[in-house]
Amino acid sequence: MYTDVLILLFAAVLLVAIFRRLGQPVILAYLLAGVLLGPHGAAVITGQAIMQTIAELGIVFLMFSLGLEFSLPRLIAMRMLVLGVGGLQVLFTSSLFFWLAWWWGLSLPQALVVSGTLALSSTAVVIKQLGEQKQLHTRRAQLGVSVLLFQDLAVVPLLVMIPILARPEIQGGALLAEIAWATLKGLFALFSLLAVGKWLLPLLFHEVARARSDELFVLTALLVALLAASLTQWMGLSMALGAFLAGMMLGESHYRHQLEVDIRPFRDVLMGLFFITIGMTMDWQLVARAWWQVIISVLGLILIKSLLVLLAGRLMGERKRDAMAAGIMLSQVGEFGFVLLALANHHGLLDHQLISLLIGIGVISIAMTPWLVQRAHGLARSLTDSALLSRSEVAQSGLSKHQHVIIAGFGRAGQTCARFLKLEDIPFLALDLDPERVSEAKSAGEQVAFGDASRRDILLAAGLLRARLVIITFDDRKRVEAMLALIKELAVEVRVLVRTRDDSFLEAFKQAGAHEVIPESQEGALMLVSHLLLNCNIPIGRVIRRMEHERSSQYRFLHGFYWGDQSASNLETDQLLERLHPVLLHDQAWAVGRTVQALALDTVRIKEVQRGEQSLEPRPELMLVAGDLLVLFGNAVAMEQAEQRLLEGR
Repeated sequence: MYTDVLILLFAAVLLVAIFRRLGQPVILAYLLAGVLLGPHGAAVITGQAIMQTIAELGIVFLMFSLGLEFSLPRLIAMRMLVLGVGGLQVLFTSSLFFWLAWWWGLSLPQALVVSGTLALSSTAVVIKQLGEQKQLHTRRAQLGVSVLLFQDLAVVPLLVMIPILARPEIQGGALLAEIAWATLKGLFALFSLLAVGKWLLPLLFHEVARARSDELFVLTALLVALLAASLTQWMGLSMALGAFLAGMMLGESHYRHQLEVDIRPFRDVLMGLFFITIGMTMDWQLVARAWWQVIISVLGLILIKSLLVLLAGRLMGERKRDAMAAGIMLSQVGEFGFVLLALANHHGLLDHQLISLLIGIGVISIAMTPWLVQRAHGLARSLTDSALLSRSEVAQSGLSKHQHVIIAGFGRAGQTCARFLKLEDIPFLALDLDPERVSEAKSAGEQVAFGDASRRDILLAAGLLRARLVIITFDDRKRVEAMLALIKELAVEVRVLVRTRDDSFLEAFKQAGAHEVIPESQEGALMLVSHLLLNCNIPIGRVIRRMEHERSSQYRFLHGFYWGDQSASNLETDQLLERLHPVLLHDQAWAVGRTVQALALDTVRIKEVQRGEQSLEPRPELMLVAGDLLVLFGNAVAMEQAEQRLLEGR
């Protein structure tokens, strides 16, 4: 037994580390460990009965954690999405898969288990991926979370029904009576545990918390979860059901977060063992022989679940793209599907071959989930808005335009330009790749269309050959350069303005064909300086001349700054950023007695020479003397070399 545990821990640690490095869900690592070590692999694990018992405890703590995370107020707040989209998704998906399984020749109980397994998606994997990609605030993520929440609720009746369906002697009216009796027992357990959770458990945990003992708190939480699971098992129901109800009754207490933290190590370890036992159940050779059937089933599963979530979302009034993206994200088999398979295997509802194939389908679908979540929005956009539709929409908007302005990018800068063009009655057409922004702007009557302005067909459809001006407002160097090259090729006479964050690529964009490049940071500084000078009573004509001179010199006067502690903490990682740095020439400095021209400082320039109270222009023939203060301008690496040369001659 101890050898088995050591082998399991070694395999789990190694595989989890590898799968983490590959960016894959750790569920796959546990499943693979089970496949490799189980009876269909190396067969090095002998105590499978004990492992099965520990794995059942993993299910208990998994369901207990699910109950803790279940929030009734959240369910009420999202009831339209949860009950609407989530309910329709579970209904459509389970009904379709039930019919397919029935048509395939499975019995009613088997078809119910298969349909329930395939209808569920992975809450843990999807939410983790959305969180890592910072997409939880998006509408498609809210749709996905709502569906997952209803699926988590749908697990509960399936947990109640599987033990009943596993008894072949119960048929017809007796089956309905047994289900009704199990439902009554489930409701009795629910209300009993809720009563205990409302009146007894707060007192218990209050006393435990007063003891200020972490060990006592953890032991009490474990005891409550196992007692609730034992209660429902004693009533002829699933242990997982009792654990879920126990978690739910504690989920609304102020001990919830502490319980989640304390229970997580036990849950993760035992859940890992549960998935290892699931992997042991799978006959990988059988799956390998039927590889083409498994691949087709996975692709069919992804397609069917995506389309059914799309249908459910559209019936509830959701946007086509958001519903499609949510469907793509939820197209895998979930961890609770494996729970149902384990329960069905325990009661002998499904044969070994079918369970192996279903596990194989689940493993491959979960492996694809990170990629699907990451690409869901792009895939949904390409499926719901084809290039032909984009071109036709742009062409329809640009057909009547003449001597108009094309605004590439309808963000903050693009919308500001559009507002001032409307004030002057100048026609324009904006192009943007954000479908939600385009939809809202078009609803408000804006002249905007969905399309990639860096593509030839989109630019021509927008009326480039009839336009007077193009302004590029998005901040993507490759797309800007591609767009400048296209305009230079198609309509060289059309003027192009480019908005950038700074002047890093000012010269490159001008050489690529931009007539003017407007860097926001430099223009903002010039605007501030102009207000400063005007408030200092400098004549407006002189202010305007200074501003125009600075623009014509490509903002040279604005380059460089002195480093301090705060700025260095942000810029020290980029040694190529330009800065100002003063160097004082002492009596023994190498540069004393030499002209500026003779210094040969390479890329570093001398911005000015301060000699006493005078500020001298660094002309090539200027002879340097001891006490001169040279203000250098360049990047950090070159600056160090220049200072060393000025002082030591190296």
